[in-house]
Amino acid sequence: MIAYLSGKLVYKDPTFVVIDVNGIGYHVKISLQTYSKIKDEEQIRLLTFLHIKEDAHTLYGFKEETEKKLFLLLISINGVGPNTGLMILSSLDTIEIEQAILSGDVGKIQAVKGIGIKTAQRIILELKDKVGKSGSTDSTTPLGFLKSSNKVREEALQALVTLGFPKAVAEKNIALVLKKTEGEISLEDLIKASLKTP
Repeated sequence: MIAYLSGKLVYKDPTFVVIDVNGIGYHVKISLQTYSKIKDEEQIRLLTFLHIKEDAHTLYGFKEETEKKLFLLLISINGVGPNTGLMILSSLDTIEIEQAILSGDVGKIQAVKGIGIKTAQRIILELKDKVGKSGSTDSTTPLGFLKSSNKVREEALQALVTLGFPKAVAEKNIALVLKKTEGEISLEDLIKASLKTP
């Protein structure tokens, strides 16, 4: 089990990073929460979870311990795989997820792409007694507003397609968000808002 990786940040995308550790490049999947906290660090340390399947070994990375713990709790639920866990952590921040579970807000969790009502209910039922015990100190760090240039639009589109959205749907959602915000939005917020657009 790889507990963490510490090395040079070679490449950063809203859905993954490449970390050079002593000449070996590790491809690590990340959530939007972790993406927003990495900023432009040259040296990086990510807590990791290695998911092993017959056809793939996939690394998932987290900047904060609270996010990793919540991810592990989420994937312990029947029907929630690592990619779905990452989707939940990209759509809602740690505090929002914990509050939705503690208050029994099925609708909030069900609003995440790929989560049906039964899975949302199961998440709440099984995690109600497990979250919020240690008191989360996580907080989202705004990235600052970026002019929504074509580059930001392209990066958001690529991230949504990577997360499983059909390209046409992703383009439509991004256009709707940009229209509402008049183009003044950070990449992280653009992806997050596009994930929640029905």
